[in-house]
Amino acid sequence: MATHARPAGPPRLTAAEFDALYRRLLSRAAWARGDRGALVALTPARVLAAAREVRTGRTVTLAAPVETRPGPDNPEPARHRMSVRPEDDTMGGLHFAMDSFAMNVHGDADSHIDALCHVIYDGTLHGGVAASSVTSGGAEALSIEVAHDGIVGRGVLLDIPRLHGVPWLEPGDHVTADDLTAAETAQHVHVSEGDLLFVRVGHRKRRNELGAWHAAGARAGLHPSALEFLAERRVAVLGGDGNNDTAPSSTEGVGFPVHVLAVHAMGLHLLDYLQFEDLAPVCAAEGRWSFLCVIAPLRLPDATGSPINPIAVL
Repeated sequence: MATHARPAGPPRLTAAEFDALYRRLLSRAAWARGDRGALVALTPARVLAAAREVRTGRTVTLAAPVETRPGPDNPEPARHRMSVRPEDDTMGGLHFAMDSFAMNVHGDADSHIDALCHVIYDGTLHGGVAASSVTSGGAEALSIEVAHDGIVGRGVLLDIPRLHGVPWLEPGDHVTADDLTAAETAQHVHVSEGDLLFVRVGHRKRRNELGAWHAAGARAGLHPSALEFLAERRVAVLGGDGNNDTAPSSTEGVGFPVHVLAVHAMGLHLLDYLQFEDLAPVCAAEGRWSFLCVIAPLRLPDATGSPINPIAVL
């Protein structure tokens, strides 16, 4: 694994600097301001081109198992209840094993996708839709239902710990635009318009080896300025093995600046808390970091997101 010198951390953004960045990205992403946001970049021609990424037919999940036990990063775990109890008489005739699930979609442990109605900023959703469209009954606009036909395209994994010769980035570390460009060069891959960009910070590997921690207060993620890279390349989706946002926040007065910029300004569906520990070794062994990717959110017409199991097809 090649070692890349780790630059000094990027500066904290003032409120004025963040506002200027927000307005700049909002202008550059005007093409993605509709109900589907940046998913409009996934044209039939680009899906067909992505299908040509398949060479071996190997499939790899990008999702972590759904967790049902509480932890420091998961105080409200998914609830799994079996309908058939061990004492039930199942010896004769036909029976069915049945169960039910309930979960907090936007937690800090389970893999999920954020819909464009998830982020409310200054009284609006993406595209200037009124925040009042999200009620106690659900989201009347921009729900995850806009992706009911699935999200299919060319996935690209940029492995930032691999770039720097470390197993993971430490909580509080930032991924910069320079990191993304350097990872492209090191991995001999180029992020193009309409790609589904996945950025590995090693959150899952650190969690697997050191145990869970209070990720809401300390985690690695993208620096807000790195969203300039995404705007330049016109990516369709952003996914990470953490929350995509660094904690503590790098921006004065904004707790989740990457979510604001990506979802609200740029119309990007975000995938949080994925895992790339299955995919990264396969990409390294095959010497390629792009693949066909299939994302199928649940049909939840009024929801702000969905649990997710993206599949890479190599």
